[in-house]
Amino acid sequence: MSAKHLLISGRVQGVGYRDWMVTIARALRVSGWVRNRKDGRVEAVVSGETAAVEELLRACRRGPRQAEVTAIEEDFADVPEELGFQRKPTL
Repeated sequence: MSAKHLLISGRVQGVGYRDWMVTIARALRVSGWVRNRKDGRVEAVVSGETAAVEELLRACRRGPRQAEVTAIEEDFADVPEELGFQRKPTL
């Protein structure tokens, strides 16, 4: 089991990044959440089987078609209490 906090930078807002990430995370059975931040980054917490989390991170580095990911800051996170993957409001 693995849990990570992510801050994703680049052209990641206004390109469908959050909805795309929800779709990918749910397909991989990864739990957590994703939201836009007012500073222009996307923030997420992802948790699940290590291989699934790593696969999601690889996908996040590419992002959806119109995104341009320039950096992802990763840190350890607590496992979310809720199962499933949710889209949260902007912080």
